[in-house]
Parts: sequence; C-alpha cells; structure tokens
Amino acid sequence: MTYILLTGGAGYIGSHTALALLRSGYQVISFDNYSNSSATALQRVEKLADRSMISISGDIRDEAALSAVFRQYPITAVVHFAGLKAVGESTEQPLHYYDNNVGGTISLCRVMREFDVKKLVFSSSATVYGDPEVVPIAETAARSATNPYGQSKLMIEHILEDLVKAEPDWGITLLRYFNPVGADSSGQIGEDPNGIPNNLMPFISQVAVGKRDKLSIFGNDYPTPDGTGVRDYIHVVDLAAGHLKALQYLNNHQGIEAINLGTGTGYSVLDMVRAFSQVNQVEVPYQIAPRRPGDIASCYALPAKALTLLGWQAEKTLDDMVRDSWRWQSQNPNGYGE
Repeated sequence: MTYILLTGGAGYIGSHTALALLRSGYQVISFDNYSNSSATALQRVEKLADRSMISISGDIRDEAALSAVFRQYPITAVVHFAGLKAVGESTEQPLHYYDNNVGGTISLCRVMREFDVKKLVFSSSATVYGDPEVVPIAETAARSATNPYGQSKLMIEHILEDLVKAEPDWGITLLRYFNPVGADSSGQIGEDPNGIPNNLMPFISQVAVGKRDKLSIFGNDYPTPDGTGVRDYIHVVDLAAGHLKALQYLNNHQGIEAINLGTGTGYSVLDMVRAFSQVNQVEVPYQIAPRRPGDIASCYALPAKALTLLGWQAEKTLDDMVRDSWRWQSQNPNGYGE
C-alpha cells in the first residue's frame, strides 16, 4: 500500500484529490487544521470512494505533530495543498500569509528531509505569472506577483528550486493551477468558501441559489472581447487527475518541474454567467462594478507541457463545469454547514 500525505486534504482541491487517490488504490492521509475547510468533506469522500482514509487535525507549522505522522506511517510522497488563499485578505494580513504559507512549507520540507521522503507535489498558482505580457502563458514566462498571496506562492517556488539545487535527490513538481471550478458529479463535495466568496463560480452559484442578491462584475472596459476579465477555468476533477499524474511522474524522476494545469481556453466573466444560466436554467442577476485593484485583463494557460510530461490534459467542458457547480450548490445551499 502506498501512503500519500495530503496537507490541507479537507479543502476544495484536496478533497477531490483525496477521492481520486482512494479510487486509484492509494492510502491517503489528510493533515489539515480546518481553518478554511470541513471534516465533513472527508467523511463524504470516504463514502464516495467506499474506502476509509486517515484524517489528522494539525497545523503544518507544528513540526512535532508532523513528525509524529511521518513516524507512524510509511509515507512515500506528499501533496502540499495547505495554505491561505484569499488575495484581498493577504493584502490586509501579509505577515499571517507569509508565516502560514512560506513558514509552513519550510517546516514541512524539514520534516520530509528528516524522514527521507523527498517526493513533493506543490500546489502553486497562475498568480506567479503576475500580469502576463503574452497569453497563452508558458511555464517559461517571467514570474512576478501583485499581492502577498501570489508572492507567498512565488517565494515557495524559489525555496523549492533552491532546495533541489542543494539536494538533487528531491523530486518536486510545481503545479500552477489556473482557475479551479466545478465539483464532483455526485454533488456531495465542492467549493465551500468562508464568508464572501473570493472566486467567481461560488459567487455565481450563491446568487443562483438565493444566498446573495446579485453578482458584481468588476470592470467591463478591459481589452477583451466583451470587456470583462478572461480566465482559464479548469474543472476540479481534471485538476485532481493532474495530481495523480504528477505523483506517477515522480516515481521515475528527480529534480524540479513547473507545470501549468489549465485548459488553454479563456472564458470571460460574462461567458461564465451566460453558460451557468443557460445550462442550469437559472437566473444570475448581475451589476457592473468598478475594476478591482490588481485584477488583470486576460490569463490563460499554454498546457502543452502537462500533456508531454504527465500525459495529462483537461477533459471536462464548460457545460460540465457549470452543471457540476450548480448541482453541488443546489444540493448544499449552505455548503458543509448543514
């Protein structure tokens, strides 16, 4: 049995990856402090997979607690999701973000080295590309960050690159996600943000289910086909499959590789609103609001490297994304809080 540790395993992407791993025969250990997630997600994952997993409550900055997990289980690789991820909050609490995201990753790597576990899949982000000069964005594009959240992801990438230079026997993949949306087709697990959603799809879903009055679209004067921001939305089930492929890749490779996980197609905010309304036959009232500071016009991936190295490509359609998002939200109007 191959034991895989997921830090932040109860989160949105972590829970979907846990399900994919369980269904593929792995033994999964989730280590999560539940600051922005729910243990209910993992209980539902176990039911969907018809297999149990190991769930441990803890903070990745607590090296003693992490060491106890590595001492107890024969972990072979780590998928590192744990991290704070709200852009706006990061600008208000930068020290908290750097301490949690950067400090937590350093603690994790120290414990991994202590137990000679040197295979790591890191949950990075397209935010490390800042405001891209060219789209679609290849992994070789210049990196920068426009907020402390993005800066924390970029710092971690640099730290892991330096680690591999110093200790070449590590195998690390930096998975740069674009914009995860959707949910498992069962409707049992999905995105359940605390408070006001930071991402577009849960906001659309909450308006559609009646939790919020209307969607605010920030800016309709960008240099895009309809003036609203264009992003690369990727179904979370495709994203989870990418993590399995990355783990399989690390079985035979050392060193470090950055890999985009996106569809390669950009959709505007209005594209997403219209698709959601049409596919699900539900109204999404919206208003145009001023641009938000730090938002960019277009950001979508060149995903060719993922296909070449991992044999992975996104398979889910835009219709799948909006249909599965609505199924989750309509079945769970209050998320996991019911």
